[in-house]
Amino acid sequence: MEQGEETWSSNANEALDVWIVQPGETAPSTLSTFHPRFTYPIFGDEETIFGYRGLKIILRFAAHDLYPHVEAVYDRKFKNVGETKALDIEETLREWYPPYAFGELLQFNIRVQDDTSAKSWGPPGDLIESYVRHNRQFEIWCAELTDPAVKILLERMQIFVSLFIEAGTPLELNDQEWTLARWRVFFVYEKLKIPSTVRASPYSIVGYSTSYRFITFQGDKFAKEKPPPSFTLPFEKTASIASLPCRARISQFLILPSHQANSHGAHLYNAMVKTFVGDPACIEITVEDPSEAFDDLRDICDMAILQQDGTLARIKLETNIDPIRARKRIGVKVPSSVLLDKPLLEYFRKRHKLAPRQFDRLAEMHLLSQIPQRCRSATPGQLVRRGETKDLGLRAYYFWKLLVKQRVYKRNKDTLMQLEREERIDKVEETVASVQADYDRLWDRMAKLLPSKETDGGTTRESDVALRQRNKRRAIIEDEEEESHEGQKERSTGKKRKGKPPLVDGQG
Repeated sequence: MEQGEETWSSNANEALDVWIVQPGETAPSTLSTFHPRFTYPIFGDEETIFGYRGLKIILRFAAHDLYPHVEAVYDRKFKNVGETKALDIEETLREWYPPYAFGELLQFNIRVQDDTSAKSWGPPGDLIESYVRHNRQFEIWCAELTDPAVKILLERMQIFVSLFIEAGTPLELNDQEWTLARWRVFFVYEKLKIPSTVRASPYSIVGYSTSYRFITFQGDKFAKEKPPPSFTLPFEKTASIASLPCRARISQFLILPSHQANSHGAHLYNAMVKTFVGDPACIEITVEDPSEAFDDLRDICDMAILQQDGTLARIKLETNIDPIRARKRIGVKVPSSVLLDKPLLEYFRKRHKLAPRQFDRLAEMHLLSQIPQRCRSATPGQLVRRGETKDLGLRAYYFWKLLVKQRVYKRNKDTLMQLEREERIDKVEETVASVQADYDRLWDRMAKLLPSKETDGGTTRESDVALRQRNKRRAIIEDEEEESHEGQKERSTGKKRKGKPPLVDGQG
């Protein structure tokens, strides 16, 4: 092979270009371009393409309806040597694109430039929110996956899942109708005041998210509240999926790179939460295998909601504890029900439809913010018998740590009981320190973002991610599936490329 095999290999992430295009004066113009974050689902873990020099793969999408086109151009192509040959790019991408994406570029350009239906085109579903950013108009639409127009859009854009969402899994669009009815899709579009041409659509894609309805059995609660209804078989009318009690599980969530860092992620998340809270069939909001950046977005948005409606102001940590209970002795316990008004917190949690672990974290985060900064660096040794001190700040910090330790311990009892007592104590202390560091980091971000209602649209600063990763390496507990308050585990479709630390305190 000429000059060695490595000279014929291309970095797939650099070779791929995504172009969002719209009609121009005489030919389609490019609205935005960007590279993918990942290509390993398509081209393998090495993210390389063999057999070309000067390779460029252009993935074009019409800005409004995402009509796709794939074009591969290169300077030279490797000539077959035995069984060694260049990768068939078109064949590789056919798994990810509808067949019409591989037509002639000229035909694609004609369709984009001369589409007479584009001017009247609008996103499918219902408009649920409009907002303005930098004097530009944006809209969020919600639709069911049973809508054929939604299926067409997702078929065209599902490759984004593999290019931008770590361990993301495209949806099965040819599933049975009752399965498709469990999915809702939320689209974010910019609506231009003046389209690029007289025949162009005013809409251009910004991002989207999907959610899945997990049907929830309410047996015991239902039986206590009212007697079971009478019925005869066969049923005269089948209940719709949308009317059954469920947990709304946020699955895929993406703001395109050209629109990130402009609050679109926060607007989308808040619109979804508002939709779920307003849905009488939804009892809880959960998230499937969230990324660290989405964790931050979720925490900041949820904290803002609880702050704005006065919920946080009513969450208090009880520090006036019986001195006998407050002493740090084996066998002497202070239940979390003594430290917090559990019935009140459960009322707030259900009203906001937050998952139990997520609400617990938000409450802990709020309570930590109420403790003077001078008290938050006290070491375990310094806090011995601090439950009896007259310093209210140290007392609050002592009981706050006790509260977090109880949550960590309960969640990981089986793992911790395998350790010697001293090691168990050290591991729990280590996790609590990591939790506190992460809460402090989030409060630092919220202090900058919340006053102006700014978030970063689902992304996070590189330094923040690095700090969070360092904190996670220090922690001890992890779960790979989200556990509901009924003790049931719900499925997670994605798998991380790289294994998580064996033990980490995560979200719910």
